[in-house]
Amino acid sequence: MTAARRALVALDIDGTVLHEDGTLSDAVREQILRVRDAGVEVTLATGRSVSMTLPVVARLGIQPEYVVCSNGAITMRRDETAEDGYARWHVETFDPTQVLTTIHENLEGASYAVEDEHGAYRFEGRFPEGALGTTSEQVSFEELLRTGATRVVVISPEHDTEEFLQVVERMGLHQVSYNIGWTAWLDIAPDGVNKGTALERVAEELGADRDAVVVMGDGRNDIDMFGWAVRGGGTAVAMGQAPPEVVEASSEQTSTDLEDGVAAALRRLFPG
Repeated sequence: MTAARRALVALDIDGTVLHEDGTLSDAVREQILRVRDAGVEVTLATGRSVSMTLPVVARLGIQPEYVVCSNGAITMRRDETAEDGYARWHVETFDPTQVLTTIHENLEGASYAVEDEHGAYRFEGRFPEGALGTTSEQVSFEELLRTGATRVVVISPEHDTEEFLQVVERMGLHQVSYNIGWTAWLDIAPDGVNKGTALERVAEELGADRDAVVVMGDGRNDIDMFGWAVRGGGTAVAMGQAPPEVVEASSEQTSTDLEDGVAAALRRLFPG
């Protein structure tokens, strides 16, 4: 695979580019920069908010034309006139009232957050420090219902992941897309919006060859991105620690994040 094929590499952040503790290895950064310097467009496709994503772009030393945030609900485009070098290019929103009300009635003790189109969170309940980025405001549950959402986040520490999934499935959520994280963390996006739908738009804008697309990730929110890449003849790489359903959706697997799996995959897919 070469840059002449108009290749596009899209990387998840947590557990993929970064170790789960937030560290970035020299090997991963070096391989990302090597592939970028060869003319390949290397970007990030993450569930993180904009404010938590752009600092990682800076840490990597890359300047992709587009960056996919909030599981595809927000796509940023490089803009030298913007304060942080990027401006919102495409934003998907929805009315969170029905989904919030349904979950609130069925999941006792949960905490809720709504991300708006500017990447700011309003939340009710308790979230781990730093989980909602740098821009957040605690409000009442009723105030959350009046916030136009790009994403709704629900956490329920009293449930393990399987229990949480069973509760969510019993609710029969409609008109939204959702993913269950490693812990009892529910990510809800506008219906039909995910990393794959955002990357399809990005690939078209860049003129990338679909069979030269490479995506990498480790979580359930990467499954749609994997499916999009594979359907176009591209490559979907699951990290070594990914759960079985994520591995099943991929076309190949690399080593774990702690073993610098991204670096190993890039060396294999883009030799030289």
